[in-house]
Amino acid sequence: MRMTTAQPEAVMFGERLRELREKRELSLRSLADLAGMSYTYISDLERGLRVPSLTTVIRLAVALECKVMDLVGMFDKKNLRSLLPK
Repeated sequence: MRMTTAQPEAVMFGERLRELREKRELSLRSLADLAGMSYTYISDLERGLRVPSLTTVIRLAVALECKVMDLVGMFDKKNLRSLLPK
């Protein structure tokens, strides 16, 4: 299901995903291959257009050789209420 507007949590996750992917010098296609996903889906995640499932987060952590918390730990430092729709 494609979203037309970016949700704040999707944008935060996407920025972190891109940061970790670039730090590991992986292309979108390389990460997609490692995670068993399409590169367009990875691109949508990085642009904040999609909110990943827990399974997707786990697949990405395995592909990036990082901990799940490396991908989502920034949410602990955020006022979670501010991310929810009003």
